[in-house]
Amino acid sequence: MTLRCLFVDFDSFFASVEQLDAPHLRGKPVAVIPVIATTTCCLAASKEAKRHGIRTGTGVADAMRTCPEIAMQVARPARYIEVHREFMEVIETCIPHGKAASVDEVPCWLIGRERQRGNAERIARDIQGALLERFGDALTCSIGIAPNKFLAKTASEMDKPNGLVVIEQADLPHALHGLQLRALCGIGPSMEQRLRDAGIHTVEALCAASRERLRRAWGSIEGERFWLQLRGFELPERSTQRASLGHSHVLGPELRDVAGMRSVLFKLLAKAAMRLRNERLQAAGMAIRIRFVGMERRYEKDLRFAPLDDTPALLRLLADKLSPLERAADSGRWNPKRHPPLSVAVTLLELSESAALSGELMGERRRARLASALLDKVNQKYGNSALYLGSMGKAVAKGAAPMRIPFQTIPDPIREEESGLHGISQAPSTANDLLQMRMNQFNVLAEKTHREREARRHRPSGAGGRGMTRPVPPTPQSSLF
Repeated sequence: MTLRCLFVDFDSFFASVEQLDAPHLRGKPVAVIPVIATTTCCLAASKEAKRHGIRTGTGVADAMRTCPEIAMQVARPARYIEVHREFMEVIETCIPHGKAASVDEVPCWLIGRERQRGNAERIARDIQGALLERFGDALTCSIGIAPNKFLAKTASEMDKPNGLVVIEQADLPHALHGLQLRALCGIGPSMEQRLRDAGIHTVEALCAASRERLRRAWGSIEGERFWLQLRGFELPERSTQRASLGHSHVLGPELRDVAGMRSVLFKLLAKAAMRLRNERLQAAGMAIRIRFVGMERRYEKDLRFAPLDDTPALLRLLADKLSPLERAADSGRWNPKRHPPLSVAVTLLELSESAALSGELMGERRRARLASALLDKVNQKYGNSALYLGSMGKAVAKGAAPMRIPFQTIPDPIREEESGLHGISQAPSTANDLLQMRMNQFNVLAEKTHREREARRHRPSGAGGRGMTRPVPPTPQSSLF
């Protein structure tokens, strides 16, 4: 009885929810996107779209070229959370589940006779059958069963969609040999390269490597943890302290100007500040990142300050760091029409517990913190952005940077969902953005997709200069960065 974890992974979850709610989309390729723009990329793809090679990170323009009949749906995080809670109820009828690993992944722990293979497989089929009864065939899940959560998650990816894979202790390690290195949770592009640099090119070689060799490859004890997990050991979760907190957003076409960029950054920071206070934390640092259309270099500002958590003070610090960029636009050193802002991000750093800090002595700071507390109280009661600072007005009016779904937590829609005040329609179709970690990954993918498209535009099309695009002359903007 080596089986300890049953891992439920919903197939193409975001796209499947769209097909669930719109029966005419079932059986057709669907992609979920953050904003209506061909310059962004897909957040998720349906099973049908994946057959055309469309995946998370595929450029929207490329997806439409590859599959002209694909339906593009703007993401609806609030609806995904609602369905998440429904399927958690369904799983609960079959087996007690643990804390959701993400909005579309749920580990369940097997005990006693549940660890016998036949019983574990029956529970998995019961879950899939209960989902079929509740949602029909629009929403399916793949399930992996293994000695630990790491292997169970890996197994859940091995037979999609609607599959069931069991890996027992006796199946290790050969059951993993056919996988690519990137198929294992925890191995991304940079880690894959580090393994290759260490002479490890396959999962078979990874499994054969010694504990010490993996520690050297990882450069930390994480290599030893990985070695143990490959062998079926269930390791305790490490307690970690949050080091940063922030938000990012790919700007819609209507916000790709100085005012839109500024407004969205202010809204992102106000949201981060509210989360900061909700978690009883204060920040002593801030990182600002802005990317531009057609430019490799980005605008980067990092600052440090005395620990604080009030929105007005943080916004003043942000405004001060944006002023050089705004002056560059006014003077003509930066041409926002030629190189408009593409994506923005703001991250609060050097976090510490509020209780660990002395109380405010300055009256102005005390009033700022009281004002922040009032903002939180009103917005938690009436919806996010029911009350907001005027500098956020354009972002609020355009519905930019609404609720997102962090990778490892399920947000509270009461706190995160936009308010219906101010005459702003808050139909679910206006929401966008994805999981926080995945959103960070998505930003990289979106920017990479955009750069590749720009490169193709300026790439010579033939020999002898025929059809060649003249190189874009350098602009004085480079002095900005």
